[in-house]
Amino acid sequence: MTRRRKIYEGKAKILYEGPEPGTIIQYFKDDATAFNAQKKGTISGKGVINNRISEYVFTRLSHIGIPTHFVRRLNMREQLVKQVEIVPIEVVVRNVAAGSLTKRLGIEEGTPLPHTLLEYCYKDDALGDPLIAEEHIACFGWASQEEMQDISAMAIRINDFMSGMFAAINIRLIDFKLEFGRLFDGDFSRIILADEISPDGCRLWDMDSGEKLDKDRFRRDLGGEVEAYQEVARRLGLLPEEGDSAVLDLGEHRAKKGK
Repeated sequence: MTRRRKIYEGKAKILYEGPEPGTIIQYFKDDATAFNAQKKGTISGKGVINNRISEYVFTRLSHIGIPTHFVRRLNMREQLVKQVEIVPIEVVVRNVAAGSLTKRLGIEEGTPLPHTLLEYCYKDDALGDPLIAEEHIACFGWASQEEMQDISAMAIRINDFMSGMFAAINIRLIDFKLEFGRLFDGDFSRIILADEISPDGCRLWDMDSGEKLDKDRFRRDLGGEVEAYQEVARRLGLLPEEGDSAVLDLGEHRAKKGK
């Protein structure tokens, strides 16, 4: 077995050198963090489920013309993706007041926003991913004006599509984060969607009960994290009503779950 070169390890994923130039292998971990990694834990089987959900969402987005780094899923926990230069900006797309927005502005959680709100954070764990304005992005050269136009336009299109996709399975898309990267072709580069889209980076509420089906269950010690993630996958058609673990080949998941 060839030993792979690890390029980077983050809070939820490990990146390895890909099998050919210009590719990366993205490995999904079970590690869970919250509050800028002040709270740490494990959600057994999370990486397997997130791999499938992210594959599904990225594939659907590519069908509506959103360029992404996703190439194909390799196995239970790994994807092959295009190598990009990550733009050091996290885009937070908000439809309903929740999380840090409610604390900063004193808005009651669950309040619908008058229109979709885009917020930008500087990607730096040591600084706690601080909120920034477009003026900061321009001043420090983190992205050009043209790149920001592409990023904001794609974020709105992604939100429109995902809101409808989740509404069709009785889930309300509250907010979510996106990351983008530069894909180079010689001296030319273009912006494409990167990272992942999963319950780790989305707030997803059941439309009828308001039940949280995302990482807020971990953040708030609500329990039932694995079941919530599985429910999202089940409603997306990635798991059947019965025997979900068999379909995802989650023998590993079942072994871990008895904690």
